[in-house]
Amino acid sequence: MTVHAHPDDESSKGAATTSRLRAEGHDVMVVTCTGGEAGSILNPAMDRPDVRADLPAVRRAEMARAAEILGVQHRWLGFVDSGLPEGDPLPPLPEGCFALADADEATAPLVALMREFRPHVVITYDENGGYPHPAHIKTHVISMAAFDAAGDPDRFPGTGDPWQPLKVYYSHGFSKARLVAFDEALTARGLESPFGEWLQNWADRPDPGQRVTTRIECGEWFDVRDRALLAHETQIDPTSRWFVMPLDLQREVWPTEDYELVRTLVDSPLPEDDLFVGIDARVAVPQGGVVGRNLGR
Repeated sequence: MTVHAHPDDESSKGAATTSRLRAEGHDVMVVTCTGGEAGSILNPAMDRPDVRADLPAVRRAEMARAAEILGVQHRWLGFVDSGLPEGDPLPPLPEGCFALADADEATAPLVALMREFRPHVVITYDENGGYPHPAHIKTHVISMAAFDAAGDPDRFPGTGDPWQPLKVYYSHGFSKARLVAFDEALTARGLESPFGEWLQNWADRPDPGQRVTTRIECGEWFDVRDRALLAHETQIDPTSRWFVMPLDLQREVWPTEDYELVRTLVDSPLPEDDLFVGIDARVAVPQGGVVGRNLGR
C-alpha cells in the first residue's frame, strides 16, 4: 500500500517500483488522501476554461487513467486539499481541509483500508512530507498512526478485523546525489542540464539520500512511470524537466527508486534491495516470536 497526499504523487514518487511489483504479481493499492482541489494547472496546454470550470473532476479522471496504467487498485480518502500557503506571514489554512482534520478522524478511514486490503508493506512520506506541504505532512502523520493502530483490536472499532502491516518505508526520490549524477551525465554528453540551478539552490537543506536503506532496481519500468505521470495532464508539462533525461541514460546512471525502512516487525538486514525482505520468514515464526524494531528518526 502506498499512501499519497494528492493525485499525481503516486506517479512522481515510486511509480516504477509499483509497476515492478505488479509485474511480479504483488497486489498494490494506492491511497490518495485529497482530491488536489487546491492545486494549480501546471501544464499551460491544459489551462483552459473547460478545465478550470471543474478541476476536481478533471483530476479524478486523470487519477483513474494513471491507476489503470500502473495496474493498481486505488482509493480516495475523501479529504479536501489545503493548498500550499505562501506569503509572509503565511495565511491560515482553509477551514475543513485535510491538514487541519482531527488526527483520529483522518486516521480512521486509512485504518479501515489497511484492514480491508491487508498490506504487508506500507510506503509513505517522511516527517517533512518529502517537502513541507501541509497535506504531505498530514499524510505522514496518519500513515504512521494507521500502521500502529490497524493491528490493535481496541483501536478504531467498527473499521474491520485487525490487520498488522509488517514494514513501513519512506519514499526518497530527490536526493542530492541523484541530482548530481543526472547533472554530470547530461553535461558530459554535451546536453543541457536543468539540474544545475536546482543544485545551486540546494544550500543547507537536508539530503534525504543520506537516509536511504533500500534501493529497488526498476529501470525497466521507467517508461510506465512516465506514462502514468503524463496521465496527470493538468499537473505535468511534457516539455518540463521531468522528461529531459533520456530513459536509457536514467537506467544507466540511476536505475533505482530509493526508500528508507523506518519500522519493521520482521528481521530485515540493511541495506536492502527488496521491500519484502524478511516477510516470508516472519510468517513461519511461531506466534509471539517477533519483536518489532523502530528504525525511524
